[in-house]
Amino acid sequence: MADQSTDIKVSEIENNYSTPANDPKNMQEITQYVQSLMQNMQDKFQSMSDQIINRMDEMGTRVDELEKNITDLMTQAGIENEK
Repeated sequence: MADQSTDIKVSEIENNYSTPANDPKNMQEITQYVQSLMQNMQDKFQSMSDQIINRMDEMGTRVDELEKNITDLMTQAGIENEK
């Protein structure tokens, strides 16, 4: 048995829903909308990927500088670098 209050709530939601003006209306608009959405996602992914690569490069540079500083400190302290 269906609950009448649930049926009323669902129909109220359906009746109160208004489609935004930029909702796609036909297949061509849907295709363009999806392509635009995919392009935006790709652009954001590329931007995030570039940021991650730049940060990794910066970290690599910092690690190289740190290794050089440690080697210099070891040399100043008279400790031989054993590799």
